[in-house]
Amino acid sequence: MKDLHNHDPLTLKLSLREKYAYGMGDFGSNLMLCIGTLYLLKFYTDELGMPAFYGGIIFLVAKFFTAFTDMFTGVLLDSRRNIGVKGKFRPFILYASVPVALVATAQFISNDFSLTVKTALATVLFMMFGLFYSLMNCSYGAMVPAITKNPHERAQLAAWRQGGATMGLLLCTVAFMPIQGLFTGSSLGYFASAMIFAICGLFCMWWCYSGVKERYVEVTPENHKPSILQSFYAIFHNPPLLVLCIANLCTLAAFNIKLAIQVYYTQYVLNDIHLLSWMGFFSMGCILIGVFLVPGAVKRFGKKQVYLGGLTLWAVGDILNFMWGNSSLSFVLFSCMAFFGTAFVNSLNWALVPDTVDYGEWKTGIRTEGSVYTGYTFSRKISAALAGFLPGIMLTQIGYIPNAIQSSDTLLGLRQLIFIWPCALAIIAALTMGFFYKLNEERFALIIEEIDKRKRNNVSEHTLGKEKTSVVTDIKVAI
Repeated sequence: MKDLHNHDPLTLKLSLREKYAYGMGDFGSNLMLCIGTLYLLKFYTDELGMPAFYGGIIFLVAKFFTAFTDMFTGVLLDSRRNIGVKGKFRPFILYASVPVALVATAQFISNDFSLTVKTALATVLFMMFGLFYSLMNCSYGAMVPAITKNPHERAQLAAWRQGGATMGLLLCTVAFMPIQGLFTGSSLGYFASAMIFAICGLFCMWWCYSGVKERYVEVTPENHKPSILQSFYAIFHNPPLLVLCIANLCTLAAFNIKLAIQVYYTQYVLNDIHLLSWMGFFSMGCILIGVFLVPGAVKRFGKKQVYLGGLTLWAVGDILNFMWGNSSLSFVLFSCMAFFGTAFVNSLNWALVPDTVDYGEWKTGIRTEGSVYTGYTFSRKISAALAGFLPGIMLTQIGYIPNAIQSSDTLLGLRQLIFIWPCALAIIAALTMGFFYKLNEERFALIIEEIDKRKRNNVSEHTLGKEKTSVVTDIKVAI
């Protein structure tokens, strides 16, 4: 293990500059990811002329594929033996970000191919994006235990990460469509806007690479052979991780469904697509405020209680919106309440994962950041696959017709899809975490203490063994 500081790892403070650089990583990755989350389905239906059902199938197939590429990334990370000066995780942030930016842009290139070719090409591009994004983003997330062991600093990093993600999402929500509208052809506008966001995202990832340090890099023992099965093992033999995966499956699906449908909701229910930018500005601003409140709230109430409080705000905001969100003002107001709640949930999703890494090391004696983190992201990608599939299927089921006046049944379906489904999933997540997540702050502190004690004992035994060997050698020489 490399420890570049002589301080107690549980009290080591990170600089503001390093936290900012880490947050820039998720800002950059979300600039490249959210343009697809928010607008790719609409690009498929309105520019490529695909049925919404086809878009749902593309999301389902590609996201299931990238769920396994996450697992592959975990195996790759835990298999690394010869770790250079760049570190164990940082090289993937540096190099994989280039193809991520290229493919993110290529997904928004219009074409006049047949529907079959269009669908195949869109699926391949989405799968390629997922592959390279896994290499980049899984390494970025798995790096936290190597940066700090201080649980409060981990919460700070999670807050900065969520702050960066929120700013990326905010910028995509507010600026993508206005930039797209600056061009005479809508297809050219989509491509140009995607290229601008991808280039900015690329430079932000490089900023993150240069600004963070890996202080606690551990090499997986030779007798532990990382594999995809080990990632599944990491999930099912780590109860806190399993519970977190189930809750995250619900929350991420709810969040992505909301993001995918809001562009349809503002255009067809509220008849004001430009409201999307204002709604994004205010609601994402509320997320940003919530993110900065996370560390203080966690310090006072604990991670689990703050997580549950965020889910409660989220669910109440969606219920109010379904009942009284028929005007632009009420929609923005209640959306702000719901998104404020998501700030605590999404921030703590990332703050809780490093804790489960330490729990896994305490339970098994083997530290596998890659397997734990990618086992967790596997659940996120399955969730994203369902979140991408369901809107496409549901748009078809409720009778959505692109660029036309929608029926009353279709409008009701849009309202249910953006409010009722996410609310129900948030409630399921709250029940799961409330009843089954047992890794609180007190228990975590005891686990870290036990791990450090084991390591000190192992070092002492190793030193004693060397001394005994030296004594025996000296006796043999004397004889």
